[in-house]
Amino acid sequence: MALFAYLKTLTRRLEGVTLAAILIVCGALWGFVSLASEMAEGDLHAFDEYVLLALRTPGDLSDPIGSDQVEIAMRDLTALGGVSVLTLISISVLVFLFLQRQRAAALLLASAILGGQAISHLAKLGFSRPRPDLVPHGVEAATASFPSGHSMMAAVTYLTLAVMLARTSTRQRVRIFYFVVAAILAVLVGVSRIYLGVHWPSDVLAGWSLGAAWALGVWLLARHLARTGQIEPDRGGTDDS
Repeated sequence: MALFAYLKTLTRRLEGVTLAAILIVCGALWGFVSLASEMAEGDLHAFDEYVLLALRTPGDLSDPIGSDQVEIAMRDLTALGGVSVLTLISISVLVFLFLQRQRAAALLLASAILGGQAISHLAKLGFSRPRPDLVPHGVEAATASFPSGHSMMAAVTYLTLAVMLARTSTRQRVRIFYFVVAAILAVLVGVSRIYLGVHWPSDVLAGWSLGAAWALGVWLLARHLARTGQIEPDRGGTDDS
């Protein structure tokens, strides 16, 4: 009974948005753990093979479905999750935050992205899943397969950038726009990895789950630090003018 009373008091203190974010983080982490467990037991093999084969021309596994332009577009999109592009975009936003005199927020952003990269590398080393050998790869890939580093870091970087940029805006439409664009970019990067045959679909799902959990965790931390005066306050606002 004491535990239930404590939980009831705790939920009263938390805002609805914060509580929802915590639940989503827990759900995303649960999804990642479930995928990792299923992958380790080999239960995802049939699903992974089915999706990869569905994206190939019947009778010619070296030919992805769609025209040559589609394959070129997918190579372009997958680069959006690469280290070079993510680093360039991150540095640009860091400079923007410094120019906005939000140095503490910039430091949090850099720490969040570097921390996400470290987690991605450790997860790959821990699971050491081989890359798909069912179809030819459309781009070069050298590291382990699970989770998808491109998918995870696209989610981590773009969603975290959206968090930090949204904090600088007073217009709700602009804040929502940041998150929508970030989510779309993360999805496109993940889909491109599957299309090009360098990741199993479960790798990408795991990358999205872990990346989203990390980015939402950063958002919760930013809210807490702002309220305690450790980083610049969120401008907030609902002005749509």
